[in-house]
Amino acid sequence: MTGERETTRGIWQCIRVGSRPARLLVLVSVVICYVLALSLGVQAETCFTASDMDAATRSALENTAKRYFDMASRGDTASLRQNSIPSVASNFSGIEAAVKDNQSNFAGAQATPRPPFLLQAPGTAPIARAEFFCGVFGRNGQTSDSAEFILPNLPPGNYGIVILDVTGGKIPNTLSFVLEQQGAAWKLGGFFAKAAQVSGHDGKWFLQKADEFKAKGQLHNAWFYYIEARDLMAPVPFMSTLATDKIYDQAQSARPSDIPAGGPVDLVAGAKTYKVTTLFPLVVGNDLNLVVKFQSADVSNTTQAFQDNMAVTKALVTKYPEYRDAFAGIVARAVEPSGRDYGSLMPMKDIK
Repeated sequence: MTGERETTRGIWQCIRVGSRPARLLVLVSVVICYVLALSLGVQAETCFTASDMDAATRSALENTAKRYFDMASRGDTASLRQNSIPSVASNFSGIEAAVKDNQSNFAGAQATPRPPFLLQAPGTAPIARAEFFCGVFGRNGQTSDSAEFILPNLPPGNYGIVILDVTGGKIPNTLSFVLEQQGAAWKLGGFFAKAAQVSGHDGKWFLQKADEFKAKGQLHNAWFYYIEARDLMAPVPFMSTLATDKIYDQAQSARPSDIPAGGPVDLVAGAKTYKVTTLFPLVVGNDLNLVVKFQSADVSNTTQAFQDNMAVTKALVTKYPEYRDAFAGIVARAVEPSGRDYGSLMPMKDIK
C-alpha cells in the first residue's frame, strides 16, 4: 500500500504484505506449519514481546537503544559505527546522513522506549522471508497487543527491535533500532528515524481527514491520506499492527480506479498526452506534497523538461481540483527510460 516512499535507513527493506484475506490465510498456514514443524523437529521463527522475555533481556535492549540514541543526539556517528554489525559498519553513509538530517530533532530531546520485541531466526542460512507473529492473534488476525514483522533475507540470529518516542526537539519523532545479538552485546543493525507529525498533525489526524474526504466523495485525497496515516503510525516499514491493518482495509475501499497500479495511466494536457507512472504523498520540509512521476523520452533538455513538469502539474490539478484541499504543492518528475529524472516543485497557491 505504501507506494514509493523515502528510502529508509539501515540494512532492512520493506516487503509489502498482501490483502487481508491473504493475510489471514497466511496466519492459518503458519499455525499449521508450526505444528508440523514441531512434529518434524524443525525450528520456526519466534517472536517474544516485552512481557514474554526475561527482565535482563528487556533491560539490555532498552538500555542499548537509549545509549545509541545518546550517541545520535550528540552526532557521534563514529561510536555508532563502532557498535554496528560488520555489514552496516562497512556501508555506514546512510546512517550518517540520517543522524545529520535529524540532529535538530535529537539534540536536547528525550527518548522513551516502547516495549521491545525479541526476534529469533533459527537455522544456518539466511531466511528468504522471515515472518514473526508477536503477541496474541485472534480469529480475525491482529489484536491490540500483537504485531507482525516481515524481514527479507534475514541471517540466523537473535534480533531486538526497540522503538523510541523522541520528544522535545523541533517536532516529535520515532527512532527505531534493529539490534543483533553478538555475544553478550547488542550491535546496531538498522536505524530508522522518521517524523511522527506532518505540519503539526499525527497519524490519527490524517486518518480522520481521510475518512472525511471519503465521506465527501474525494477518493483521491482519501487514498493518499490513508497512506500518510499508515506511514506515520508504522515506525518501521516492515511492521504491521491492528491499527495499520485497519487503515489498509479502509484505504482499499477508497482506492480510485485511475491511480497507476498495473501500468501507467494517461493524463491529457492540451494537445499532449502524458503517461503517469506513479503518484504518492511526500513530506517536503514540514509540508505534505503530492508527487507525480511520468514518462519522458529525454530530460537532458531541462527547459523542455521543466515545461513538461508544469504542464503535468496544471493538468493534474485541473482534472482533480480536490488536491487543492489536501496538499501544499505538487512535485512533478519527468523520468526517462534510463531512470534519470528532472523534478520541479510548484506550491499549490501558484498553480493557476
